[in-house]
Amino acid sequence: MTVQHSGGGHPDRTLALLWRNQHRPGQAAEQSNQPARGRKPTLQLDAVVDTAIALADERGLTAASMGNVAKALGVGTMTLYTYVPSKEELLDLMVDQVLLERRLPGPGDERPAGWRAQVELYSDETRAMFHRHPWLAGISMVRPPVGPGMLAGREYLLSTMFALGLPPDRANVAALAITTYVDSAAGGEAASEALERSTGQTHDAWWQERYDLWEIYFDVERYPTMTAVWNAEADGRAYGGGTREVTAEAYRFGLTRLLDGIAAGA
Repeated sequence: MTVQHSGGGHPDRTLALLWRNQHRPGQAAEQSNQPARGRKPTLQLDAVVDTAIALADERGLTAASMGNVAKALGVGTMTLYTYVPSKEELLDLMVDQVLLERRLPGPGDERPAGWRAQVELYSDETRAMFHRHPWLAGISMVRPPVGPGMLAGREYLLSTMFALGLPPDRANVAALAITTYVDSAAGGEAASEALERSTGQTHDAWWQERYDLWEIYFDVERYPTMTAVWNAEADGRAYGGGTREVTAEAYRFGLTRLLDGIAAGA
């Protein structure tokens, strides 16, 4: 899978597009859901973003090219460029739009009882988002789209850590640790789903085809610890069998231990 990177567009242009539907402090809402120049608009920018997401959901991220999006909307590619100046801006708009799908309570909204349950909500919503949009696994957000979707997630986790009683510096690193863990795991799950979809082969079937590794090449004296785990796991889960179940179990174990560590430092 070829990795693309968010955050590659022109900063001023990208920010204006990402925040097009938001009120600025002290200003009235701006009507920026229109092309920046040219003829009378025939599209809404929201429709452009929604169409790109739908194409990526159905056929993968490469399908959400400017040409394919224009064709799906029934306009020329050059017309599309009057709404979104480049593929880099479109990618940021797509990512932030799906980030906004997460149903995370904002300031003043009712929340699950207890900080752990609030982190669990972030975890569940993020994993569900990646499941709906497996193409997200092909995007590196080292430089994220700094739009409403990204900031909503940061605000939610930071406020959860503040409610735990952590000082600002620890609240920040704790929230980042949770984001790193949850997003990375969810991305791995999505990458597996995307690979299964593109190849038509399940992860378990891939491992099964390589079972000769254990029968012919595996040396129990060279890998004694792995052998001990193998012998302890009667169903063979340690070596790829039941991969989804093991992955889910490992995820729950890791998240619980991470939250235990955060609680210990509170």
